[in-house]
Amino acid sequence: MKQANKQLIQLNVNGQQYDVPIAPRELLVDVLRKKVGLIGPKKGCGEGQCGACTVLVDGQPVVSCLTLAITARGKKIVTVEGLAKDGRLTPLQQAFVDLGAIQCGFCTPGMLLSATALLEDNPEPTDAEIRAALTGNLCRCTGYTKIVEAIQEAARRMRETKTGAPA
Repeated sequence: MKQANKQLIQLNVNGQQYDVPIAPRELLVDVLRKKVGLIGPKKGCGEGQCGACTVLVDGQPVVSCLTLAITARGKKIVTVEGLAKDGRLTPLQQAFVDLGAIQCGFCTPGMLLSATALLEDNPEPTDAEIRAALTGNLCRCTGYTKIVEAIQEAARRMRETKTGAPA
C-alpha cells in the first residue's frame, strides 16, 4: 500500500500555533484529537449529522469530521477548550452548568460552539433562532429545553455585562 505524501502545515488552534504533519485527506477532527491533543471535538457519526465534532473556523461552526485539515490552514480554529479564559467559564458555559443543560456531555462541545457563533452574530436570539442555530447538533439526553434556556440566559447575562444594567 502506497503511503500518501505528508506535508507540514501550521494550524492556529485556540490562539496557539501548531506545526502538524498531515496527509492530504486527513480530517480536521483527527488532527485536532490525535496530533494537537484536544479531546473536545468528538468523532460521533463521522457523517456530519450529529454535530459532536463541531469547531469554529474563522468564527463559523463547521463539522470537523467532514473538513479536510488542509483547508483550515491559515484560519483561526476554536475548540471548546479555547472558550474559557484563565480558568473562567464564559457566560454561555456557566449558563449551561447553572441551568442543567449538560447531561452526559458528549454533545456539549458542539452545542457550545454553535451557540457561541450564534451569540456573536445575534445577541438577542429568539427560541426559534436558537433552535435553528443548533440544527445538526444532536442530543440524546435532553429535550433541548434546558439547552435553549441556557443560551437565552447566557444572552441575557452577556447583554447585562455589556450595558452594566439588568437585561
